Amino acid sequence: MLKYTRLVEDIDQMIQTGEVGAGEKIPSIRTLSATYRCSKSTVLRALHELENKHLIYSIPKSGYYVVHKNFSVQQKHDGVIDFATSAPEWLQFPYQDFQHCINKAIDTYQQDLFIYGTPRGLPSLIQCMEKQLHAYQVFTNLKQIFITSGVQQALHILQLMPFPNRKQHILVEQPSYHLLMEMIDVHQTPVIGIKRSAFGIDLEELERIFREEDIKFFYTMPRFHNPLGTSLSRQEKEHIVRLAKQYDVYLVEDDHLADFEQDAKIDPLFSYDSDDRVIYLKSFSKIMFPGLRIGVAVLPAELVAVFQRFKTIVDIDSSMISQAALEIYLTSGMFSQHKQSIRQPYIRRAERLHHALADGIDYVSKSVSMHTHLVLPRQVNMNQLLKRLDDQNIKLESINENYIKTFERVKMLKINISNVDEERIEEGVQQIVTEINRWA
Repeated sequence: MLKYTRLVEDIDQMIQTGEVGAGEKIPSIRTLSATYRCSKSTVLRALHELENKHLIYSIPKSGYYVVHKNFSVQQKHDGVIDFATSAPEWLQFPYQDFQHCINKAIDTYQQDLFIYGTPRGLPSLIQCMEKQLHAYQVFTNLKQIFITSGVQQALHILQLMPFPNRKQHILVEQPSYHLLMEMIDVHQTPVIGIKRSAFGIDLEELERIFREEDIKFFYTMPRFHNPLGTSLSRQEKEHIVRLAKQYDVYLVEDDHLADFEQDAKIDPLFSYDSDDRVIYLKSFSKIMFPGLRIGVAVLPAELVAVFQRFKTIVDIDSSMISQAALEIYLTSGMFSQHKQSIRQPYIRRAERLHHALADGIDYVSKSVSMHTHLVLPRQVNMNQLLKRLDDQNIKLESINENYIKTFERVKMLKINISNVDEERIEEGVQQIVTEINRWA
């Protein structure tokens, strides 16, 4: 038996028998290397496999610990290929590392966490976030950074607050983020839609709307659009920024999947803005976990005071404990390590999805993302298609909820691989293609 295999089996056995209990530290890399007379790289390989099985977790500069299992594990249905769920599988979240950060935050900040904070957020987290934003090519003043209760809170405030251009309408890509569409409907916000497809946005139509309508701000997802999965080119971004300046329109950039970008040369819309027109929004729900409810908003200087006033009315401040834990998670290096570990499996899945679709159907998207879309032939009955696929344990959704009510819908399926086993992506895509072709 290989020493690596023996290491994995022996540590697994130690955990299963309770020889090393939940939360306890396992022997060090040095000790295991000496005990099994093998290299440290062999030990690390075994430990990484045990981490992937969610049996142990690492704490930088401390060691490896046994994962607590005193929670209810909800098993996925073995036969289901779930292309509908957008939230990552919960076992991929850094729950144990973050629990450590929460405990550390309580010890470090103590009573500061149990009083009202500031509307802008925990000052030390803002300082940390200012440096973190550099990784996304967002360089800004500390005074322009707000910590929000997710991106949704920032969007809620931006909808309600007045802007210096004194305009009323919001322009949104169609389709777009479904919860924003619902928010617009609930508040009866004056809204105009502009079509976004795999080929981008009609920039001439965008200019016409900017010129003829009173657009307060334009909400856009230049990178890995939800639900299309596509990204805008550098030329498109530069053109949109120029139009915003020319017609006195603000741009709200939702960069929720920035952490999954593979090309370091691709910059956000914000980086092309020299006129303080772009409001940059970033969430940590996809890379960490949705329940964290921490987002960051970078605002033009002239919007800071009114945004702060509205935010104070909404909730005074965001969760201080979550903010303090996130700060420790970022500064400790845990976030960087987690991002690297979770990115590669997603990139592999996205590439498999891209190739499977390209091989099986007329597919035009050039973006490799964890989600994408398929435009269906007019003759396809959406409800019947979804029902037939559901009968075959293939879970999919249409994008009807991603439109404002008055905008003409395109018949599309959104496909997300966040909860699909990598080995079953091709199988699921083939079943989808087979069912679509029945309507040809």
